[in-house]
Amino acid sequence: MLTHSSILITGGTGSFGNHFVPMTLARFNPKRLVVYSRDEMKQWEMAKLFEGDNRVRFFIGDIRDKDRLSRALDSIDYVVHAAATKIVPTAEYNPFECIKTNVNGAMNLIDACIDKKVKKVVALSTDKACNPVNLYGASKLASDKLFISGNTYAAQKNTRFSVVRYGNVIGSRGSIIPFFKQIAEQGKPLPITDTRMTRFMISLEQGVHLVWQALGSMDGGEIYVKKIPSMNITDIARAIAPDSEFEIIGIRPGEKLHEQMIGLEDAYYTYEYKDYYKILPSIRFWGGEKIKIGEGVKVPENFTYCSDTNPDWMSIEQLQAYL
Repeated sequence: MLTHSSILITGGTGSFGNHFVPMTLARFNPKRLVVYSRDEMKQWEMAKLFEGDNRVRFFIGDIRDKDRLSRALDSIDYVVHAAATKIVPTAEYNPFECIKTNVNGAMNLIDACIDKKVKKVVALSTDKACNPVNLYGASKLASDKLFISGNTYAAQKNTRFSVVRYGNVIGSRGSIIPFFKQIAEQGKPLPITDTRMTRFMISLEQGVHLVWQALGSMDGGEIYVKKIPSMNITDIARAIAPDSEFEIIGIRPGEKLHEQMIGLEDAYYTYEYKDYYKILPSIRFWGGEKIKIGEGVKVPENFTYCSDTNPDWMSIEQLQAYL
């Protein structure tokens, strides 16, 4: 499907984009892959890696700028939306800016994709969007709902929107792993908020594969949730710096003790597959065929997918293999 197509990724110079671009080029050989982001220095550094590859284009722009987005989307077939304000404390202390990017930016992208007749759009989400307790999670929940509703908003046009949701991305910028590494290199105790805390863990490669899977199978309106392992915060710390001491600092504003990717309210609309779950839209106004269930099995009514009750756990050794 992606072979010989034109693809655009927003926020393409981030951690996800730096994996998505080379992996997609190698796997699908697209005609054109446009990296859309607002950081010229990151684009300059990334462009060096693809020097001489005419398939890769770089486009300076902000998802807050609808006109610029519209220009970038000329003749684009597929869009992956990875641009976001995602660091929890940053969002808490800069709420207006967070909304401008995560909510208003989503609206701009939906409008522009419909107007430019993009075929499919997959938006990246987060476990923090499920029953959110912080502004980042709340803004991504709003964004998710906008993309799902975008299928109705498109009316008779054929643009379709879906969402992928996953947890803590191993090694991504702004995540706990590079933070712990930096503290350990300084010889300081690692700050632990609560020794009971758990998090979902996913590699960047797994995240890319989930986006490919969504683009290949989506009908529009689904939320894809990857089955991934959980890990205790102290085990993450031990994997990164086995000899470091811990300092218990208490849960920070906007943090949860455990994360959740499928809530009780989602269970009625959720189907289980071999490697992922699919949450169907609770309200579906757009026409066409019903969303294909395939081999999916409906989950029990009391089902939740939480990091503390997850049956799959990552060991210290498994995490170290990624580092």
